[in-house]
Formats: sequence, structure tokens, C-alpha cells
Amino acid sequence: QVQLVEFGGGLVQAGGSLRISCAASGPPFTTLIMGWFRQAPGKEREFVAAITGNSGITSYADPIKGRFVISRHNGKNEVHLQMNSLKPEDTGVYSCAARPNTDAIPRGLTDYGYWGRGTQVTVSS
Repeated sequence: QVQLVEFGGGLVQAGGSLRISCAASGPPFTTLIMGWFRQAPGKEREFVAAITGNSGITSYADPIKGRFVISRHNGKNEVHLQMNSLKPEDTGVYSCAARPNTDAIPRGLTDYGYWGRGTQVTVSS
């Protein structure tokens, strides 16, 4: 069983930066692909970014590519999402997700079996 707890959300002005994090407990952290998803008001939850366990290979959704950076600290069992040049459309609940390592990084909601409760990110215009 994997337990995930997000922290670091908040309110930021457009153009600003914010870093959110997720702490994991359970199986060895390096055996997990860690992902971030977000859900804007009235919209479906969508993939944001993910990173593999040992190799640190990353994958990003097109809307945030070049602005967000996902990283992980395996010694602390944490994954981070550094969000730069934030836009109002980045507003939403950001959730951490985890699944066992695979060769390719999946992006589907059903590909991840473990989820955090989410943290709110609000970008004002």
C-alpha cells in the first residue's frame, strides 16, 4: 500500500512560480513511477508530468512543457513539481499519483493505482 500526501499549494499571481511536493510511504520509493495530475473546475482530471523511479526519466504534458519541472528526492521519498510562468489556466487541484515502474511512462488515470488527496493551486490574473 502506498500513501501519498501533497503539500505546498496556494495562491500565486500569473507569471509567478510555485513548488508543490508529495511525500510517499510504503514500498521502496525507487520502485515507483511518480506522477502529477490536475483537475480544473468543471474539467476532467488530466496528466501533467511523471518521473520514473531509478533512472529519473521524465514525461510532460504539452500545455506545461518548458514551464514545469518534475523532480524526485529518493532519499526523502518525495516528488516535486516546480511550476514557473504560471497562467490562470493552470488553476486546479493537483494530485500526486504512483504506480510500479514500467519501461514507458503511462499518462492515463487508470494507469495509476495510488493517489493523494490533492492540493489546490490558484493562479490569479
